[in-house]
Amino acid sequence: MGPWLILVAAGLFEVGFTTCLRYADGFRNIAWTAGFVLCVILSFSLLDKAAKTIPLGTAYAVWVGIGAVGTLAVGVATGDETLGLVRLALVIGLIGCVIGLKFAGQH
Repeated sequence: MGPWLILVAAGLFEVGFTTCLRYADGFRNIAWTAGFVLCVILSFSLLDKAAKTIPLGTAYAVWVGIGAVGTLAVGVATGDETLGLVRLALVIGLIGCVIGLKFAGQH
């Protein structure tokens, strides 16, 4: 798997750990807490692997962007968060920046 696909997977596991954190109830819910720990380990491990090829600053920014947009999407889908026009415009801008980082660098 290429480093950019690994980075996307790392970002998706970041969405996983933030989603698990939402339901872990202060780490009292064992199943959600276990999911959180597993996703954190996988997310950071994949981020580390991707950053061996992709410059760390770029990899980190993309990882955070995927996590932020994905976490917001999960929150909106579950009804825990709302998405107004300004917030939507900012998220679209964030997505544009993440995509731009892919094409702006050497990788």
